[in-house]
Amino acid sequence: MTAFTLDQLSHRLLQLPEPQRRGAPKGVTESGLPRGDHELNPELYDPDQRLRQAAVLVPIVLNKTTPSLLLTRRTQHLKHHSGQIAFPGGGVEAVDRSLEDTALREAEEEVGLNPAEIALAGRLDTYVTRTGFDVTPVIGLLQPPLDLTLQESEVESAFEVPLDFFLDPKSRRIDSRLYAGATRYFYAFPYNDYYIWGATAGMINNLIEVLTDRVEA
Repeated sequence: MTAFTLDQLSHRLLQLPEPQRRGAPKGVTESGLPRGDHELNPELYDPDQRLRQAAVLVPIVLNKTTPSLLLTRRTQHLKHHSGQIAFPGGGVEAVDRSLEDTALREAEEEVGLNPAEIALAGRLDTYVTRTGFDVTPVIGLLQPPLDLTLQESEVESAFEVPLDFFLDPKSRRIDSRLYAGATRYFYAFPYNDYYIWGATAGMINNLIEVLTDRVEA
C-alpha cells in the first residue's frame, strides 16, 4: 500500500473517535473474544480472570520524512514483560481521572514526555494480557525533536520505528513458542535488533487495521 504522508496521517488520526477492528464490534476478534494474548490461541481465554485496568500511550512521532512509533525496551528485572518491547504505560492509579490520564502519567514517568506536548487522537481497542491486565491503548501525536528522560528502573532504552515498516504486510510474522506444555502462537514484527511481539504487536496490529480502514474507506 502507499505510505502515509504526514498530512494524511495527522488528518486521519485526528478524525478518529473510537477505532475498531474492521468488520467486528469494538474490542472483539473474529473468534468473538476480546482482543488479547489469546487471539491466536482462543483456548487460553479465561472469562473469569480478574483483570486490572491499565493504559499505554501509543506515541506517533510526526517526523517530516516519515512518521514513526516510539517504543521502549523494558529492563530485565521487572515482574511483568521484562526485557520486552513495549509502549510506555501501566496500571490505573487513584490519581488518574481517566485512562488518558493514566497513559500520559506513565509516559511522563517512563520516558519524560510532557503531557502538554502530546495531542491525543483517540483510543485503540482494549487488550487483555495473560498476566491479568485489561489495557487501553491511547494514541498520542508528538512533534519532533523529542527530549526524552528514561526512568532507568523500568526502561532500558527508547527507539523509533518508521510507521511504513508496520504498514508493510511482509513485516508481520506469526511465531510460536512452547508454553505450559503446548505450542502457543503470537504476532511478531522483527525490526533490526528489536523483536516486537506479544501485547505490543497485537496493539500495533489494531493500529494498522484502523489506518488501513480509514485510508481505504
